[in-house]
Amino acid sequence: MVSTQVGGRGDAGRRDRRAAPERPDRYKWTALSNTTLGVFMASLDSSIVLISLPAIFRGIGLDPLKPSNVGYLLWMLMGYLVVTAVLVVTFGRLGDVFGRVRMYNAGFAVFSVASLALSLCPWSGSKGALWLIIWRVVQGIGGALLTANSAAILTDAFPASERGLAVGISVVAGMAGSFIGLIVGGLLADVAWRAVFWINVPIGVFGTVWAYLKLRETGVRTRAKIDWWGNLTFGAGLIMVLIGLTYGLLPHGHSNMGWTGPWVLFELLGGAALLIVFCLIEQRVESPMFRLDLFRIRAFAAGNIAGLLAAIGRGGLQFVLIIWLQGIWLPLHGYSFERTPLWAGIYMLPLTGGFLLAGPVAGWLSDRYGARLFTVGGMLVTAASFGLLMTLPANFSFLAFALLLLLNGIGTGMFSAPNMAGIMNAAPPEQRGAASGMRATFQNTGMVLSIGVFFSLMIVGLSSTLPQTMSAGLRANGVPAANAQQIANRPPVGSLFAAFLGYNPMQKLLEAPGKGGTPSVLAQLPKDKAATLTGTRFFPNLISNPFKHGLVIAFSASLLLCLVAAWASWLRGSKYVHGDGAGDGRSDEGTGPFGVPLDPVADPDAAPVMEEWMA
Repeated sequence: MVSTQVGGRGDAGRRDRRAAPERPDRYKWTALSNTTLGVFMASLDSSIVLISLPAIFRGIGLDPLKPSNVGYLLWMLMGYLVVTAVLVVTFGRLGDVFGRVRMYNAGFAVFSVASLALSLCPWSGSKGALWLIIWRVVQGIGGALLTANSAAILTDAFPASERGLAVGISVVAGMAGSFIGLIVGGLLADVAWRAVFWINVPIGVFGTVWAYLKLRETGVRTRAKIDWWGNLTFGAGLIMVLIGLTYGLLPHGHSNMGWTGPWVLFELLGGAALLIVFCLIEQRVESPMFRLDLFRIRAFAAGNIAGLLAAIGRGGLQFVLIIWLQGIWLPLHGYSFERTPLWAGIYMLPLTGGFLLAGPVAGWLSDRYGARLFTVGGMLVTAASFGLLMTLPANFSFLAFALLLLLNGIGTGMFSAPNMAGIMNAAPPEQRGAASGMRATFQNTGMVLSIGVFFSLMIVGLSSTLPQTMSAGLRANGVPAANAQQIANRPPVGSLFAAFLGYNPMQKLLEAPGKGGTPSVLAQLPKDKAATLTGTRFFPNLISNPFKHGLVIAFSASLLLCLVAAWASWLRGSKYVHGDGAGDGRSDEGTGPFGVPLDPVADPDAAPVMEEWMA
């Protein structure tokens, strides 16, 4: 990671003043279409892998529900997000220094090579899982290069009066890719598990060549020094926190989760300490890589805080909806567990529809009226949708469910594009790469936090009611009391992962051999009882009430976070574009939005910014 000190000390602060080439009006649409393809490809891949995990693990001969293999499953899910969250600031800074288009092109190429390597996995078992995880990490590097620079390229290419529309189209492409991937993954997984990775190869090759031939540098580039200590403390601290969040979901000792485990506590507390040290370093080094002075801009600070809260509040929604559909609703409506991954993606399309309707329109209107109206309104609509989703029974009416997903998608679409455009408009031109990377860091970190929060709250809810419900249900169908109690006391995370992956957990739990080589519980049961326990209705009926209890807890947290995000969005002020001196995206009495003092002596570039903020 590198950093710049624009307008600061010596050579490190000297701007590259080379004039950007004139760009015809059509170039902005070339930039939009190419960056939209990159965002679409990255989000498509994430959801394809998400929905295809059962087929992938069957393809390499690994049981994802075996306790020793759960770590592989988690890293297949979370590794990409962790790597992307850590590296986007680095690559945003490098884009400011070496050129955003150059870094973006490299992202396309890296992503394509990694996709090809994933499809060519030569091993099975644990070696195959490690191969896939390593290349998913490489994919994350490519995804970080794309994510960190795409928004900055768009901001450079479009005038301020059109950025909201451009960003809206790009954001919608990302959301559309994530849900289209659920359907495409469900279809391809039935054909061949390697096909879920092949699909990215032609897209990536075409996008790489197209970007190389058509995109050009139009932004301001800066000279920079490498902030080694900032790089080290930021990367190590964030990695430790995100790894701790990942392993906190696994059982530890007699606990259903690992949050009290010594390694998890060490990773969380040690990572937090390193991030505090990082903030101290960035205030003292000559050329900080994380421009904390950007947070003196009210629109930038409030937009990023709102984006982080929104990501935590709704980032895990897709996972919960998949569990709800695959583990309960679809089996109760006659779908086999093997067919539920594909149909879960189809039944979640109203969420995408709402986003597609609201995203571009809100982005376009925010160009004229500013971001605040739409970001605040979007978060309030999203909060209302979470509140209404809590009122649905576990076996809901699909019409009501679809309407609430549509409402949630509309609220998210109203928020996402204007918020992203507002953040990028607030950043100085020479720092747009860093600003884009910082925005993506908040968003991706919020996603990982959200998955940890959602799963943890769901497990808390399940732990309080599932063991008693499962034990009673098993005993009522002929399972001996001792066996029923043993099965019911298994960590509920196993049942959640089973529902998430489209497995029937009762089949797995009852087929386990008894002690001393005795037959499994399933083999000892009458055929009618065995058929009932392993059918499509027993487990969904069993888990529905405990799941609903956990869902209410998780969605209550989401509702609260969305309301706080709406408040943070209100603080951003009215329409503000850096350098225009318009709007009230300013601070009073020479301080930033959260009391951060302006120091024009220490940072000469802060002086004109301070004048813009002063009432």
